[in-house]
Amino acid sequence: MTASRTRTGRAAAVRALALAVCLAVPALVTGCRDDTAPAWDHPRLAATLNSLSTALAQGCATPDPAHCADRLDRLDTLARRAFTEVLDHRLLDQACLDAESDVRRARTLRLAATTTARSPAPDRSPDRSPDRSPDRSPQDPRRLALARAVAAEQAAYRRLLAALEKVRTTPPPGAATGPA
Repeated sequence: MTASRTRTGRAAAVRALALAVCLAVPALVTGCRDDTAPAWDHPRLAATLNSLSTALAQGCATPDPAHCADRLDRLDTLARRAFTEVLDHRLLDQACLDAESDVRRARTLRLAATTTARSPAPDRSPDRSPDRSPDRSPQDPRRLALARAVAAEQAAYRRLLAALEKVRTTPPPGAATGPA
């Protein structure tokens, strides 16, 4: 009987050890991967910034500045949502404020350029046909001003995205960022 009791005791110890190894290995493996997002990564803000980035890239896929200007108007909602989430998480820094200010300034300039580009030409002669009007020309100064304003607003949105992404991915002070 002693031999069978020893075997049973060893078998139980081996089973307990095997169970402990089976439970510990997955925990160690998942804890060491870099694809797990830390708690301070703010996934909702990441989704909003991803939507903003996608909308910016897709909105100005055509070379027509008027079409792009219409699409830029829709980006404001996403940018405001992202900025609000940054405020909610108390992640705001000076770079975010400067980038937000740049977007507002660029938007104001683009709206003025859009108004100017859509206004009729001041010196239309009656003998000029509508198809040959100067405001249809790609070299029209008003159209070029609109294209520059659209490009400036796009650049401002890219700077805002970069600043918000930097704030989102920066760990809070004292957070463990190294491997365990």
